[in-house]
Amino acid sequence: MKIRRAKDQDAEGIAKVHVETWRTAYRGIINDEYLAALSVEKRTELWHRNIAIPGNIVLVAEENGGIVGFADGSQEETGEYGGFKGNVTCLYVLEEHQGTGLGKALLQELFQAFQKEGIRSAIVKVLKENDACSFYEHTGARLLKDAIPIKIGSGRELELCVYGWKDFNAAF
Repeated sequence: MKIRRAKDQDAEGIAKVHVETWRTAYRGIINDEYLAALSVEKRTELWHRNIAIPGNIVLVAEENGGIVGFADGSQEETGEYGGFKGNVTCLYVLEEHQGTGLGKALLQELFQAFQKEGIRSAIVKVLKENDACSFYEHTGARLLKDAIPIKIGSGRELELCVYGWKDFNAAF
């Protein structure tokens, strides 16, 4: 397994993982019609843009030449979270690679990349019903804000939780 910075040519591979992981992680949480309509083509366009954004950190995990996970992070720009400087925008690992330590490795690499940019703390926003909440808690993230209403697609209203790592040195 190799973790590295994403390149523009990785956009489609990232998009495939993004769509597949949404369909598995959010099954029963986000409505089925929304998940079925997710498009690798549209997500590929999104990832071409995200990779090109200055200051955005996109990492991929590769196995046998294919992308099996990715992480995306940037500066936390809202100032809403008491001095947290980074934002773990997303971290997704294909279902068959979950529980192998790959998510933790991607997060550690993202934290190292943040530290090179002078960022020593970060937040992550997670759907409250997402199993990833326990993953982030296990890595040392603390709940900062609970029950932020959000609507994705035409389904029911969902809730976001915001977790934070005040100091990456205390993580894991």
